[in-house]
Amino acid sequence: MKNWKDLPDSNQEFRQSAERRLADTGPDVTGEPQHRLLHELQVHQIELEMQNEALREARAIAEHALERYAELFDFAPIAYFTLGSDSRIQQTNFNGERLLGAARSNLVGRRFANIVAGEHRPVFNRFMENVFCNPGAERCEIVLDSGGKSSWVSIEAIADADRKSCLAAMVDISERKQAEQELQLAATVYLAIEEAIMVADTDNRIVAINPAFTKLTGYSAEEAIGQSTSLLKSGRHESAFFQAMWHSLNTTGQWQGEIWNRRKNGEEFLARLSISTVYGENGLPVRRVAMSSDITEQRRAEEIISKQANIDPLTGLPNRRLFLDRLQRAINKSHRTRQKMALMFLDLDHFKDINDTLGHDFGDRLLEETSLRLKSCIRETDTLARPGGDEFTLIMGELKDLNSIERVAQALLQTMMAPFQLKDERCYVSVSIGIALYPDDAETLDELLRKADQAMYAAKKLGRGRFCFFTPAMQASAESRLRLTNDLRHALADKQLWVAYQPIVELATGKILKAEALVRWQHPRRGPIEPTEFIPIAEETGLINEIGTWVFHQVAEQVWNWRMNYYDQFQISINKSPAQFHSNSDKLSDWFEHLQRLGLPGSCIAVEITEGLLLDGSTIVAEKLAAFKNAGMQTSLDDFGTGYSSLSYLKKYHIDFLKIDRAFVSNLTAGSTDMALCEAIIMMAHILGMKVIAEGVETEEQRCLLLKAGCDYGQGFFFSKAVTAEALEKLF
Repeated sequence: MKNWKDLPDSNQEFRQSAERRLADTGPDVTGEPQHRLLHELQVHQIELEMQNEALREARAIAEHALERYAELFDFAPIAYFTLGSDSRIQQTNFNGERLLGAARSNLVGRRFANIVAGEHRPVFNRFMENVFCNPGAERCEIVLDSGGKSSWVSIEAIADADRKSCLAAMVDISERKQAEQELQLAATVYLAIEEAIMVADTDNRIVAINPAFTKLTGYSAEEAIGQSTSLLKSGRHESAFFQAMWHSLNTTGQWQGEIWNRRKNGEEFLARLSISTVYGENGLPVRRVAMSSDITEQRRAEEIISKQANIDPLTGLPNRRLFLDRLQRAINKSHRTRQKMALMFLDLDHFKDINDTLGHDFGDRLLEETSLRLKSCIRETDTLARPGGDEFTLIMGELKDLNSIERVAQALLQTMMAPFQLKDERCYVSVSIGIALYPDDAETLDELLRKADQAMYAAKKLGRGRFCFFTPAMQASAESRLRLTNDLRHALADKQLWVAYQPIVELATGKILKAEALVRWQHPRRGPIEPTEFIPIAEETGLINEIGTWVFHQVAEQVWNWRMNYYDQFQISINKSPAQFHSNSDKLSDWFEHLQRLGLPGSCIAVEITEGLLLDGSTIVAEKLAAFKNAGMQTSLDDFGTGYSSLSYLKKYHIDFLKIDRAFVSNLTAGSTDMALCEAIIMMAHILGMKVIAEGVETEEQRCLLLKAGCDYGQGFFFSKAVTAEALEKLF
C-alpha cells in the first residue's frame, strides 16, 4: 500500500499524471476540435479514476490507522477510560477491564463514581469538576472498590475540546501505597518493637538504637550513639567466638547466635543476637543491623501444616489421629537421641459457659482465635494439636534446656489473658496446662497422655489459669480420686450419704427458726469424707443431680415434720450447685410436685446459691431462679462480700437473704474494719428488703456485736455445729 504522503495533493498534479498516462497508451492528438474534445474527455476520465483510487487508498490508510489506534488503545500498558461529564464510562481498554475486574460490555454506561470507595468519592467528584472546568491535565489518587477487592489508583485526565468527555489514564499504585505503609510500619515497629535494635557503621560505631535497646541495656541514645559496638561486651567470650562471628558476617552478611552481654549497671545477661548487613549500590557494606533480646523472652513461630484428612477443619491444627502419630514419632526420636521431650495438655477454663450462653458460633470463633494465639507462642519445631472440644496439646521435642518448657507455658498463659473480641462480645478465657516429661514421668504413649492429663486436672484444681508439672504424688491422688469416684457411684444406693442440719438462730429471740441442710458421706472404709472432696467429683460426673434430688426429698420430709411438731413457719435452706443450674436433667417440676404432695408451701425451702452463679448471666440460670421465685421458694446468697458483689444482681434476681461470709465474722471486734463492713452489709440489705444471716459465729462477743448492728440471724459453732435431725430437735 502507498504511503499517504505519496498521493497527489492538487488537481494540477492529477491533470499532469493523467496526461502522461494517456500519452503512454494512446495516439498523438491532432488539432481537430473533435479530437481535442475526445482527448479532454479521456484525460478527465483518467483523472477521475486516479482520484477515486487515491480516495480508496486514503480511506484504507485511515482505516488502518484507526485499527492501529484501537490496538494501541486496547493493548496500552495502562488502563484508559473515556468518561462523560457525569462520570459514565463510554469506553475502556483491556487494562481497564483487568483493573475493575469486569468485561467492557458490563462497564460501559456505569458511573465510574459508583466504583470509587465511599470515603474517596468526594475527592473524585472534585477531581471531575476540575477536569471539565480547567484546561490541561488533572491528577488525583483514590481507592477503587470493585469486584470485591480494593485498590489504590493514580488518575490523570484531560477533557476533550467539546468538554463533553475526557480521557482518563489510570495506574494501579496499590504496591506503592503498600510499600509506603510498610515503610511507615517499619518506622513504627523500629520504635515500638520489643526487640533491641542497634545500627552500626562500617567502623563498628553505633549510629542508631531504638527504645527497646535502652530498656534492655540501660544505655540511652545519647550514651550509646558514637560508641563502639563493644560497649556491651561482657568479656566472657574468647577471641575465637568473635572470629567465627566476623567470618560469617564477611562471607554471608549475617550471623545468629547467643552472646553474653553486659548492661550499663554491670549486670550480665544472655541474649539472642541476630546481625544483618546492609549493602550499598557498589555492593560494599554500609551498615550492620543487630537485633537482640533476652533469651527468656517468648519465641514465637507458626507451624506449617499440610492440608490433609487428619487436620482439624476449624483451626487447621492436627486432629487427634495425627497428634497421636506425631507424639509416637517424638517419643521414638527422644528415645534414639536420649533427649527429653515434654507433652502439654491445655484445657480452656469455662469454655462450656461461653458455648451455652453465646452459642456455638461464638465458641468456634473462640477456638479459632485461641489456636492462633497458642501458635504464636511456640517454636517452629513444636507440634500444637486440637484432639477435640476445647482441648489442645503441645509436643515439645529435643529439649536441651528444660527451662524452655516453663517459658513456653508462661507465654501460653500470658497470651490467653488478653480479652477475646467475638463480634460484639468481649470475653475472657484462661487456660489450664498439665505437663508430663518423657522419659522422666512415663515410658509409653498412653502413660504419658494419662499423666499429662492428671497434671492438667491438678492445674484446674489449684485455681485454673496456671500450669502444673506431673508429680508422683499426683499419680497417687489420681488413683485415689478414681477409687473415690467409683465409690461415690454406689454411695447413695448403699445409704452411705446422710443429711446434717446446722441451726440458723434468730438473734433477737435466740429461737431456732431455720436450718441449713448439709450432705455428708460416711465411707465404709475411709470414714467421713469432706464435702470439699466429693462434691467436685459429683459435679464433674453428673452425680450431683441425683444426689441433689435425694437431699431435697430428705429435707422436704424433715421440714414437714418440724412444721407439724415444732414451728409452722420453719424453713430449711438447701445448697444448689452451679452444675445443677446448668444441667437440663435437673427437673424442678419434680421438686414442686413433691412439695404439693406433702401439702407444703414453697416458702418452706430456701435455695442457697453463690455470687458467681449470678454473674453467669445465662438464660437457663435466670429461668430456674425465676421458677423458684414463682413457686414461693426464697433465695439465699452465700458467702456475700467475698466475690464480685453487684447490687444490680441483687435487685434483678430478688434475693431474700444475704449470708455474711465467716471471713468477716471470725475477727469481729468493736470498731474494727470487719465490723464496719458487717454494718454496711446489714444496712444495705435492709434497705433492699433482704434479711441477713451471719455465718461463722463462734463467740458471745460476735453474737452481741451482730445483734447490735441489726443482723437478723446467726449461724455457727457458738450455737451448734451441723448435727443429725434428732440432735437438732433436742436443741429446739
